[in-house]
Amino acid sequence: MKSEKDLSDYRKVYEKSELLETNVPDNPIQLFQTWFYEVEKSGGVDEANAMTITTIGLDGFPKNRVVLLKKYTEEGFIFYTNYNSEKGKAITANPNVCISFFWPNIERQVIVKGKAEKISKNLSDGYFESRPRGSQLGAIASDQSAVVSSREELESALKALEAEYENKEIVRPDYWGGYIIKPISIEFWQGRPNRLHDRIRYTLQKDYNWKIERLNP
Repeated sequence: MKSEKDLSDYRKVYEKSELLETNVPDNPIQLFQTWFYEVEKSGGVDEANAMTITTIGLDGFPKNRVVLLKKYTEEGFIFYTNYNSEKGKAITANPNVCISFFWPNIERQVIVKGKAEKISKNLSDGYFESRPRGSQLGAIASDQSAVVSSREELESALKALEAEYENKEIVRPDYWGGYIIKPISIEFWQGRPNRLHDRIRYTLQKDYNWKIERLNP
């Protein structure tokens, strides 16, 4: 059997909403907050905070993967990971990243370009302490992105840690913590009929105000 399939007949009509310059706020984080609330309220997405992050790897290739947004503020978007992972090493070498959210049930996506920076240790400590013990131990057990011989090796490492930390506080390891992505541009995409989608881009200016532009679909 040939490993191919023609997807040219896949079609979807986009007609649930619109995005016009006359109804967007001056600050893109406010619009993101509105959209995030609306996708949560719609109930049609399992993890509304799932986002794709793209980094430029040490091999020169871009790589995408899905992570979870854990907080957003006027300053940027925060997620947590192993600093020694493939993405962590890529960010150290090149902090320019892109994140995107796709919410198909409300026909929207958001694309953010920005620079990733480590957040303060006390903020990473606070989030780590809020995690379930299993997740805390999992962060220690996994040498993220490194080759492992088998699933059994991982599970054995976790069991050993469970015994080691029984009735003990689990302290966040230095190699695990948060990044904040400080945006320089945020694009909002709203699906529209006839593929004439709405695209509004906010670009950060030198005076820290945002320039708002409409892009061709």
